[in-house]
Amino acid sequence: MDKDFNKQLEKLYREAGIVRDPSEAYNLPAKGPYKIEDYYAIPDERRVELIDGVIYDMAAPDYIHQLIIGEVLIQIKSCIRKTKTPCRVFSSPCDVQLQPDGEKDTIVQPDLIILCNREILTRQLCKGAPEFVMEVLSRTTRRRDLWLKRQKYMTSGVREYWIVDPESRQVLVYDFDHSDVPAIYPFSAQIPILLSGGKCTIDFAEISEAIEELNI
Repeated sequence: MDKDFNKQLEKLYREAGIVRDPSEAYNLPAKGPYKIEDYYAIPDERRVELIDGVIYDMAAPDYIHQLIIGEVLIQIKSCIRKTKTPCRVFSSPCDVQLQPDGEKDTIVQPDLIILCNREILTRQLCKGAPEFVMEVLSRTTRRRDLWLKRQKYMTSGVREYWIVDPESRQVLVYDFDHSDVPAIYPFSAQIPILLSGGKCTIDFAEISEAIEELNI
């Protein structure tokens, strides 16, 4: 992305109130760019992401957001066990340093990842790009997930990126190995996980019913 586009994107973030600088609260330097040591100086109970040296505060997800992550997690775990796939699925909060050798000032916390390359996993950190990432859009993360993090995931080696939009009841599926244009599915669909070669699908109709049952 060029500098003008980045400036426009940052302006949109500021207008949306997405970027909040917690430097004073955590005794960080008054101005960035921030580094990984600054990220780890922030107390564990405060969730943030570090992207290109900018610290982004993360609000607590709402209950629909959490329900979607939980339901997808259960379905993926079930499929992995049945197919004996040598991968593992993890849900947020989990730290991911997408490009440890090239971008030391970026650590993200995806809502859900599938990791097949065990060599990049440590006890505290995924040091490299997971094969699959899912983000559920919320008011405070919408622009970041759709634009900034999509670009990061695409260039770092993530193969498959799902963006779940609870408002429009749609799922955008990016297959970065073949295209930067997403396939768009309604919540009524059975959506295949491309990484699995079609062996695993997520029943979003079932998830949609669970959302309706919450009645919130």
